[in-house]
Amino acid sequence: MASRSYGACVLCQRAVVVRMMCRGMSMAAHPLSKVDILKQEPHRKHPGVTNLKTLRLPDELHMAAQSIIHRAQVPRLTDRTCSLTNFLWSRKRATEDSTLRKKALSMEKELWEKAMEKREVIDEEALEDRIRKKVLSELRRTTYHWKPMKYDEELGVVYMAARLAGGYAAVRRAINEIKKRDPSFAPQSLLDFGSGLGTVVWASHSCWGDTLKEMVCVDSSGPMNILAERLLRGDDENAEPHIKHVYFRQFLPVSPKVQFDLVTSAFTLSELFTAKDREEAVLTLWRKTNSYLVLVENGTKEGHQMLMEARDTLLKKQEKTVHDTRPPSVFAPCPHELTCPKLTSESITPCNFQQMYHPLPLPGHSEQKIEKFSYLIVTRTEAVEAETEGVNWARLIAPVQRRSRHVHCRMCCPDGQLQHMVVTAKKHSRDVYRCARTSDWGDQLPVIQRVDDDVQSDSE
Repeated sequence: MASRSYGACVLCQRAVVVRMMCRGMSMAAHPLSKVDILKQEPHRKHPGVTNLKTLRLPDELHMAAQSIIHRAQVPRLTDRTCSLTNFLWSRKRATEDSTLRKKALSMEKELWEKAMEKREVIDEEALEDRIRKKVLSELRRTTYHWKPMKYDEELGVVYMAARLAGGYAAVRRAINEIKKRDPSFAPQSLLDFGSGLGTVVWASHSCWGDTLKEMVCVDSSGPMNILAERLLRGDDENAEPHIKHVYFRQFLPVSPKVQFDLVTSAFTLSELFTAKDREEAVLTLWRKTNSYLVLVENGTKEGHQMLMEARDTLLKKQEKTVHDTRPPSVFAPCPHELTCPKLTSESITPCNFQQMYHPLPLPGHSEQKIEKFSYLIVTRTEAVEAETEGVNWARLIAPVQRRSRHVHCRMCCPDGQLQHMVVTAKKHSRDVYRCARTSDWGDQLPVIQRVDDDVQSDSE
């Protein structure tokens, strides 16, 4: 009996050793399970979470906007608000002259070839005139007719009713990325290009409060600057502004040596006429950036493509005179500096994100709305990460689909590829699984070692 029990004990010990070895192999296959990715935070607040709950306008801004709208008595305000919102969302970039010329030459060549195929005796001069008229007519019909937005006092109020809350929500969500991942950053100066209603000032003040000692708002529209100042004063010209040290300008500061800790431009690149204008504006803003440059646009194909053009300009263009030699690096949302995989896929879709918010209480407005936007944050500072050393993070580019004991995550990864990953506790560790389950669109997730049966290309 003793020998049997001894043999049983040996077998048990061997089984334990085998199980431990298997566990060790499993740990080696999923190295993240050995790493503290939580930074002593609960799973729902892991370092990659940057999403915000449903946002409200600051009380002072909300009350000032309502007062201005009430006093303005704009006719058909609700209808005009909807029309302007739809117009701004569907807005495209102006067609470049070079693109128009190329298109015209292609159409002209095709029409000439068709005429020659008929082999009829023709009057070449009359045919040339007819082809020219047809090409011009087709270009007028198919080309997007871009016009600059010109705001007077009344249209400014319509814009405020349409876009104040949504614009604030997008900017607040974008700069929250900096607040969360670089908690030591406390900007003292801000430059906002295309400041409009001053939503960037309000969003920045909500993040960093009174650490901001100088905020310069640049907008070429005089009526818009006046409206933004009215909002700061609570629609009372004799009152002190709720946020101090805000200065309004119609032109950017001239000196290239003057820099600001935080430089922003929200929904403004789309208001510039040509690609060259946008490139020059982005380079100018970068010269004035001391720490972070934040660009925000509509979450459309146009908005995303303009931001990717700006990204390429900053990463690839070399300026003749460089006053600050610190190189640019992409802070968010891209987890890499390679070509955007969204632009190289067969079906081009924008890389966008969303933020829930409460709109101004106007007739026809729901209690909650969703703002879809695209953004880009570029930094001069060395990467200050809340992320765990040795762990790469991917960006969730679609809503997380939660199922029983597994989670579907579609991510843009540090290797520049889009991946559809099925995350489980068994394969990827309990911590990674719970982080994935509590994350959402726009958050970051630790990169998980690929396993053949749980990784699919995003095109599937």
